[in-house]
Amino acid sequence: MTRCLLCEQQLERRPTWQGLLGIQKKQHLCEICSNSFQRADIIEEGNLLDSVHSLYEYNEAMREFFHQYKFLQDVALADVFAGELRSVLKEKIAVVPIPMHPDKRIERTFAHVEELLRSAVVPFLLLLEKTSTEVMGEKTREERLAMKPLFILQKHAVIEPITYTIVDDIYTTGTTLNQAAFVLKEAGAKRVEAVTLIRA
Repeated sequence: MTRCLLCEQQLERRPTWQGLLGIQKKQHLCEICSNSFQRADIIEEGNLLDSVHSLYEYNEAMREFFHQYKFLQDVALADVFAGELRSVLKEKIAVVPIPMHPDKRIERTFAHVEELLRSAVVPFLLLLEKTSTEVMGEKTREERLAMKPLFILQKHAVIEPITYTIVDDIYTTGTTLNQAAFVLKEAGAKRVEAVTLIRA
């Protein structure tokens, strides 16, 4: 018996040709939960960060999803948006997740962005190291702009003159993504793009 990962209602399984051929996508959500997320597909361009592609809007359903995924540590929910992330990232040659600070990783028990990429079967490079445990959502715009650099390159990192694609869960003011892009470009990246699940 398969249940919706969010509301735990039993999922209806209807026979299809895709199922018979073994190519049917695995269903993780019921129709009601699936339809509660609002697709955005917003693409914004900038200077330091060349472009940002955000897949969904930050509505109540998405807020509930991330509360359950990140704070209640429901790792199984990483599968929910795997197909969408895979389709956007499949052609990218150098995918870089926004890292968690080691102390936060211990507290949360898993790195949520890396887990999203694993579920999407997207290879990624661990090139950045977070320097602070401070939460961006708790700061004003002025406080964010006055902060010390959020990231440094990992010791083993080698940056080539190619396009890197940063992946994060949410894009709000752009401080996190721009700081990550700055580190990669200073080290030699030709272009830095970003893909985020949500645009707040």
